[in-house]
Amino acid sequence: MLTVYGACAVTFMMLMYALERRGPRFVLAFAFGCLLSSSYGFLAGTWPFGVVEAVWSAVALRRFMGLRGGAAARSGSAERAPGGE
Repeated sequence: MLTVYGACAVTFMMLMYALERRGPRFVLAFAFGCLLSSSYGFLAGTWPFGVVEAVWSAVALRRFMGLRGGAAARSGSAERAPGGE
């Protein structure tokens, strides 16, 4: 059963990675997939895998926060009148 969980976690993670260009939600989902894979690594007793996946999750969360901030900045600049300050 643990192997099935690990296969599903890694499959979900890779699918979200492939879809990241579709928007920040997929980056967040990729971070969640990394956490799932990390938990699998710890449960399976392969703690180096668990640690690496946890780090990837942190990297993806940071990227998600940057994308959200960038989207807010872009929408804020779009609300200003053309030529106005």
